[in-house]
Amino acid sequence: MIKAVFPGTFDPIHFGHIDIAERAARLFDQLIVAVYDRPLKNLLFTPEERIQLVKESFNNNKIVIMGYSGLTVEFCRTINAQVIVRGLRVFSDFEHEFRMALANHRLAKEIEVMALITSEEHTFLSSTTVREIAALNGNISSMVPIHVSIALSKKMADLGDEKQLYQNTSLRD
Repeated sequence: MIKAVFPGTFDPIHFGHIDIAERAARLFDQLIVAVYDRPLKNLLFTPEERIQLVKESFNNNKIVIMGYSGLTVEFCRTINAQVIVRGLRVFSDFEHEFRMALANHRLAKEIEVMALITSEEHTFLSSTTVREIAALNGNISSMVPIHVSIALSKKMADLGDEKQLYQNTSLRD
């Protein structure tokens, strides 16, 4: 049985993530969508909230959702996964993903890294973009499932003026 891991923070999950996961699930016996709990960046949703949003995004018995912490390759070893799946949107993603793949290979030669090119309609999507559009009351219905849109609206309402803390780019111009 070939088991693959699709790791990420998924803050929040969007249609680009879902597309990569569904396509990867066709290639492996099992795909674990692994929600990282403590990245070195500000997060909008708690690990538990992100895991729940991810679980609600899939109805595929080959996809399992799990939370994890620590090194991704160590998580892969723990669950006997042989492959890490990553998505590439734009050329600048390649350099970052290439360095990460080399580092992971140095740490765990037995675990392969496979990159899937995003579908054309999702190349602009990132969780950061989705969060900022939501913070500015923009329409994100073509970017995320309805349950994610509802959760984002609620989170933004709860944050009030503090939602400025989660903006990394500016779409105001």
